[in-house]
Amino acid sequence: MKTTPEHNERIAKMTFASVYPHYVAKVEGKGRTIEELHLVIEWLTGFNEEELKKMIDAKITFKTFFEKATLNPNAHLIRGVICGYRIEELQTPLTKQVRYLDKLVDELAKGRKIDKILRTQ
Repeated sequence: MKTTPEHNERIAKMTFASVYPHYVAKVEGKGRTIEELHLVIEWLTGFNEEELKKMIDAKITFKTFFEKATLNPNAHLIRGVICGYRIEELQTPLTKQVRYLDKLVDELAKGRKIDKILRTQ
């Protein structure tokens, strides 16, 4: 399934602060913790809890969020379908990065073990 330019633009303009509460609700609703969520986000982006708070307060867009991120070198190991899109087939780098994050949060909420979520070679 291909993304449209409009879809990619909408993701780029979406703020991390608008999505973050949904991530929290999703993982907590399934018995996981905010600390685990932050661990997963830090693994993918390099951002610690303090940096996340600053970006949430500043209401930065996903475009800026991922421009500032240092993506984990093993992020390419995140595969599968999320939100109807097969991650490995996405062509737009930002859309792929956002879907990486969505997939990690989804795996956390589904009870996958942290060591499996934090992929290694």
